[in-house]
Amino acid sequence: MKKNTKYSYTPGQRFEVHGSRQYDFGDGRLPSVTTILSRTKDQGYLDKWKAKVGHDEAERIKNHSSKRGTSMHKFIENHITGVGYDDLSNIGNEARPMAQKIIELGLSNITEYYGSEVALYYPDLYAGATDLVCLHNGVEAIIDFKQANRPKKEEWIEDYFIQIAAYAMAHNYMFPGRSKVEKGVIMICTPDLYYQEFIIEGSKLQHYYWKFLERLSQYLDQNKAEIRQKV
Repeated sequence: MKKNTKYSYTPGQRFEVHGSRQYDFGDGRLPSVTTILSRTKDQGYLDKWKAKVGHDEAERIKNHSSKRGTSMHKFIENHITGVGYDDLSNIGNEARPMAQKIIELGLSNITEYYGSEVALYYPDLYAGATDLVCLHNGVEAIIDFKQANRPKKEEWIEDYFIQIAAYAMAHNYMFPGRSKVEKGVIMICTPDLYYQEFIIEGSKLQHYYWKFLERLSQYLDQNKAEIRQKV
């Protein structure tokens, strides 16, 4: 996989404010896509799960999954950029084969990439960081790497699709006339190395553009004072 310098990305600054992620690209802070989605998500299923397994166990599972996901992303990112990296901790030993499975099965369809861990933003509205912007089977795409404790059904991961659509929309806005991101690809691996890939493109991607705009509107209504903090 080769690097293509077609796009020049602005890194921006990332902040954690009271558990919410924000980005600043030089003209005020913007809420992250993940913050917008978490603030507008129906928490009913999550609340039932916490009640079933208990608060402490739910926190343990959540923290373990988060650390494993961070390590898995680091393995993949450093493979893409060609930087040597290893993690010999228990978490790293669990995450490494998961990353290798995604590299083997997922990245095989990518011929070139434009940016890894890319910060994107839509002025005055939102921002975020996507895992990879690349050419996937000849089409410009946003890629998101996910880890999961068990295999996913498509109807369970609507927020993943909405998230990737928001990034695609921002990328096309940032580079008008040049960016033609027309596909989103979600690559998921479980600890037992079960790999799944979900692709959205065409009218399906457009559908999730509108889904995100609905959630963004809901967030704006709920958090008017937090939308943009001047610094």
